[in-house]
Amino acid sequence: MLSLNYFCYILLSCVVIPQVVLSKGELKSLNEDNWTDMLHEEWMVEFFAPWCPACQQLQPLWKEFAEWSEDLGIKVGNIDVTTSPGLSGRFMITALPTIFHVKDGVFRQYRGARDKESFISFVEEKKWQSIDPIPSWKSPQSYQMATVSSFFKLSMFLRSMHNTLMEDYGIPTWGSYVIFGLLTVLVGALLGLLVVCIIDFFCPSRMGYQPVPRNENSGAQHGKKHESDGEYEGEDVIKEDVADDVDIRRRKEKTPN
Repeated sequence: MLSLNYFCYILLSCVVIPQVVLSKGELKSLNEDNWTDMLHEEWMVEFFAPWCPACQQLQPLWKEFAEWSEDLGIKVGNIDVTTSPGLSGRFMITALPTIFHVKDGVFRQYRGARDKESFISFVEEKKWQSIDPIPSWKSPQSYQMATVSSFFKLSMFLRSMHNTLMEDYGIPTWGSYVIFGLLTVLVGALLGLLVVCIIDFFCPSRMGYQPVPRNENSGAQHGKKHESDGEYEGEDVIKEDVADDVDIRRRKEKTPN
């Protein structure tokens, strides 16, 4: 009898208990590399930062809610915006924590109470159907939001470079700003030159010498005017020569032999 009870205990420990433990859902961590996983199936995703007090209070409740994900038939995840700044720009996160419900790539922002029971009822009773989805132009998978995400990544890269210059190389704050200012001017000049070259390649300039057509009558009149001007100029020269000759003769007459 004792051996039978012992056998049942071993069977329970090896088969039943592991199945109960494995049936618990787990909290999935998402980042820049695997965030597209939420575009499939149904998800509840939290955006948080480790330094955020409200996020710190929500973390235990969010983990408890994640344990119910298997029973609810959903997946529960979270995203750290400090390590994935591009996603904070892609989703336009302006406050922390921010929670999204995702169903087959359609995003809705959760604005209800932040406790486990409210999260569960939100999914079980499909309260998300009464919430308007995010417009297509603001959808995280759209091209424009991908561009915003790139700008967020660039800003974080510049910030890290700024910190590196000050902490590792001992450059003062104003020196770092001067370096970034010069680089900005240089990059702007190169981009401007590139744009000009592209425009000139596709739309070359066609400015050239084009002779202005002249009217024959106006040309004839113009020629006559020059001829008349020439006659007047010639007459003036002759008059001057005659006056000089007269002066010379008078001087000779006055000079005694």
